[in-house]
Amino acid sequence: MAEKLNYSDKSISKWERAEAAPDVAVLKEIADLFGVSLDYMIEEDHKKTEVKTVSDSSKLRNRAIITGICILGIWLLALLGFIMADMIMGNMVKYIWLSFVYAVPVSMIVWLIFNSVWFNKRRNFLIISLIVWSVLGAIFISFMMFGIVTGWKVFVIGIPAQIIIILCSKLKYRRKRT
Repeated sequence: MAEKLNYSDKSISKWERAEAAPDVAVLKEIADLFGVSLDYMIEEDHKKTEVKTVSDSSKLRNRAIITGICILGIWLLALLGFIMADMIMGNMVKYIWLSFVYAVPVSMIVWLIFNSVWFNKRRNFLIISLIVWSVLGAIFISFMMFGIVTGWKVFVIGIPAQIIIILCSKLKYRRKRT
């Protein structure tokens, strides 16, 4: 502080021990240095200032909006991919609408990530189930579009996967005490 105010450390020491007092101009420099008002510097009792914080409900709402924006961004990318492929290739590719089908599981993955970071982690098991079934559904639709009529068998994979998800949701974890 002595260097910033161009005073000796002995002068600062005298101010601290109340053997001397800085003049008003120096008090103003000190107040500016610490980001407080001159009134604050000369008051004996300081009022606690309220620090504005975002409430939990506002924080939760903002996080939900951010999650929604990211999921809508995925759908925007799917739409852009659809439009670009349609413009470039025209009717040559009749399955470009599958970009929307595959946007569903990708959206679920983004939801899972945000839910894991910001929201109720117990909901992750539901989201993982939705991811599994939407991936299987997308594969099934792709098989149907390419003429594979036995594509329904892909859903059999979902049965043990769903059982594993349910069993994992029943596990109990101990939290470490800190």
